Amino acid sequence: MAYHVLFVCTHNSARSVMAEALLNALGHGQFVGHSAGSQPSGTVNPYALKALERMRVSTDGLRSKDWAQFAGPGAPEMDFVFTVCANAADEVCPVWPGQPMTAHWGLADPTAVQGTEEQKAQVFWDTALALKRRIELMLALPWTSLSRLAIQRELKDIGTR
Repeated sequence: MAYHVLFVCTHNSARSVMAEALLNALGHGQFVGHSAGSQPSGTVNPYALKALERMRVSTDGLRSKDWAQFAGPGAPEMDFVFTVCANAADEVCPVWPGQPMTAHWGLADPTAVQGTEEQKAQVFWDTALALKRRIELMLALPWTSLSRLAIQRELKDIGTR
C-alpha cells in the first residue's frame, strides 16, 4: 500500500511542485507525491524545473494544479497534507477525503527573490535541498513502531528543520 502525500502552496508553481517530484523520486513507490494550490499559476517555474533536473529528479508530467481536484470524488485519498508556504497555511483548505495527517513545512518563497540569474537559481537550489532534507527525514521515520499521534508530532517537528 502506498501513502499519498499532497503538498500545498498557493500558486503551485515552485515549492509544492518540487516537493511532489522529490517525494516521487525518493519514496520508491511507498509514497506517492502530489501537489496543488488554491490559486494555481498554471505553470511550473523554470528555476524549479532546473533545480530538480540538477538533482537528477524527473520533471516529466509536472504541472500546476488546483487543489479542488484532490478534494472531490475520484481523487486519491490523502494520507498526509503538507503546506509549504505561509499563505496556504493560513487559507481555509478543502475537506480532504479520509483523515490525512497535516503539518506546515513552510519555506520562503523562492519566486520572490530578485537578483541575477545565478542568484535566483541558487535560491531555488537551496529550497529544493531543504525540501529534500525534510522528505528524507519523513521517509526515515520508523512507521511501523510509531502511533498516529507520534507520527503527527514528528511530521510537525520536521517542518521546523
